[in-house]
Amino acid sequence: QSLVSSSKWLRRYGLKRNKLSLSQILSQIGFQHREDYVTTLGKPVASRYADGLFPQYKRAQDGSVYNLTAKKELILHFVDCLMGAIELYKQRMEWLTSESRQIFGVIQEQCIVIVLDFGTAAPTEFDLCRDALSMVLVEQVIQISRFNLIRAAQDLMKWQQKCTPVSEHSVKSAVTWLWKLDHMTAVSHTSSAEALLEAMGDEAVSS
Repeated sequence: QSLVSSSKWLRRYGLKRNKLSLSQILSQIGFQHREDYVTTLGKPVASRYADGLFPQYKRAQDGSVYNLTAKKELILHFVDCLMGAIELYKQRMEWLTSESRQIFGVIQEQCIVIVLDFGTAAPTEFDLCRDALSMVLVEQVIQISRFNLIRAAQDLMKWQQKCTPVSEHSVKSAVTWLWKLDHMTAVSHTSSAEALLEAMGDEAVSS
């Protein structure tokens, strides 16, 4: 999961444009060692003129051999580019696995319903769940368009009847509603499914 799709993120940071895949780098720092079929010999024969003239690199994926012609400066330039790309990926992974994203992933849809099913959670677990939900509301839901909260219970509870536009006020209201919920409420073996069906009943909802 990601805030933007992988392809958009790659374009955003120029990783595709900078041609940093192995095959792209090899094509810029050397040329492929070719072989062709020789009719008189009845077999493929590789050119030998480059043997010993250039350092060679053999790709494990397909066995192709590249003669490396680049000067040290160009190699070091690609080392710097790759180290920069690695650092960007590290930063992105740290962001994707931090705070509410560590629990919920990244919410990409613009209209969502969060179904709350606390089951028989102990009081401390109940509070931990509400802490996590408060975090996702404040950090992620605030950035989308519409949302709602539904609690699975024998008597189903909804924060709003339909998905509500996101604003600072509506997010604060949802957090307040969340913290006013009773710890224990009557549940049935169908309450979770009923809450999900209720959430899906709102045609505007995308997730």
